[in-house]
Amino acid sequence: MGVEAYMGVAGVLFVLGIVCIISRRNILYVLMGIEMILNAANINFVAINRFGNGGLEGRMFAIFVIILAAAEAAIALAIVLNVFHLFQSIRPSDADMLRD
Repeated sequence: MGVEAYMGVAGVLFVLGIVCIISRRNILYVLMGIEMILNAANINFVAINRFGNGGLEGRMFAIFVIILAAAEAAIALAIVLNVFHLFQSIRPSDADMLRD
């Protein structure tokens, strides 16, 4: 299995993440779409590292993205809980306090 298979899986995962972000009206689904996009980037980093020169760059970027995704998930879930507490909904369109 060559690098093309990994790139294909990463491309499909990236497209699914974009579709999930655009089509869903729920903050949690938007966060899952962002996580899918970050995982697609991780697959690309590791695949290029495996089939490239074999250095540590791809793996180090993947570990950095995993740490970044964990921090993003923690902060985003805290924001979601705060939005739910204030507006009793987790739909992004319901949080429109600045429009009034």
